[in-house]
Amino acid sequence: MLMWLSLVVSHLVAFLTVTHAEFGLPPGGFGGPGPVVGIGPQPHWPAIPSLPPGIPLAADLPAAGLPPAMPVHALWLDYGLRFLVIGLGALLGAYWLSAPMRRLTTAAETLAEGLHPRRPPPVLDENAGTREVRRTARVFNHMATRLQAQFDARGLQMAALSHDLRTPLTRLRLRLDALPAPMVHSAVADIQEMNNMIEGALAVLREQQEGGDARVMDLTALMQSVSDDMAEQNLPVTMQDSPPVRVRAHPAALRRIVDNLVSNALRYGERARLGVRLQGQQVLMSVDDDGPGIAPEHMDKAFQPWVRLSPAHARAGHGLGLALARELAQRDGGDIVLSNRPNGGLRAELVLPLA
Repeated sequence: MLMWLSLVVSHLVAFLTVTHAEFGLPPGGFGGPGPVVGIGPQPHWPAIPSLPPGIPLAADLPAAGLPPAMPVHALWLDYGLRFLVIGLGALLGAYWLSAPMRRLTTAAETLAEGLHPRRPPPVLDENAGTREVRRTARVFNHMATRLQAQFDARGLQMAALSHDLRTPLTRLRLRLDALPAPMVHSAVADIQEMNNMIEGALAVLREQQEGGDARVMDLTALMQSVSDDMAEQNLPVTMQDSPPVRVRAHPAALRRIVDNLVSNALRYGERARLGVRLQGQQVLMSVDDDGPGIAPEHMDKAFQPWVRLSPAHARAGHGLGLALARELAQRDGGDIVLSNRPNGGLRAELVLPLA
């Protein structure tokens, strides 16, 4: 519309200016009863070469005894065709100008899906487009490269730390032989739990490093396995009877998420009750506890790393469990949602797409 109006106004301004300068005003001025613009020669009012001769709204000219230069319907057809052609040109121009933004959007969506060690980050062409587009492409490529380097460095640090912890744990277990039997049993159980945590962290890092695709898993069977392991340790963990439910996820990451949610329920809510249900094309795995819950204004803070909501949380850990669990869930297209139960306690729900 702006292009069309600009073209029409530019033609009118140029025509009126040049006509006034070269021929002077027509008899009676521009608004008076001067000669009508026509196809034939006019001594003081030449035809506009870029516009059709005539006025589309001047339908009463025949009644005034002045024949229109062109029929009114022909004038409207002419202007309509001009509008259509200019509109199509504007549409094509806008599509061409927005192509760099579409490429940037696609690259940003790919980057938002997650970084993988075996998959290079998206790269934009830094030599195509306007100067601003080329500069944006350079900034995006630099950002993607830095993010990939930071992601690789974080994974390497976590893997090295988890691997190095095995040596002092092994030495500690050998030194337990000098302790009384009851103390040895408790200490060995703690060391075994730490070993299991290290194995789980290494398994998750290995999945991310190898860049393998998610697999279809039976979430109900995994929950039952976690519940049985906790029950063998005399921990108050129960699970509702549920049919098999299949999800697509990375096995080690999913196991770590479930372990974290159950451990948090036992640590802060005394007991954990597991359940699973379907909601449309989503699977909702819930872990309920009997704790004090979380204030609604602090729900989002529970997922922030290094944040402790109360002194009890400060004594129990470092505030990393939920942050890591939510990150792993989002990598598989899911999420973790916290809510306070009406009868007291907290409910943590793992939401995953149904396989």
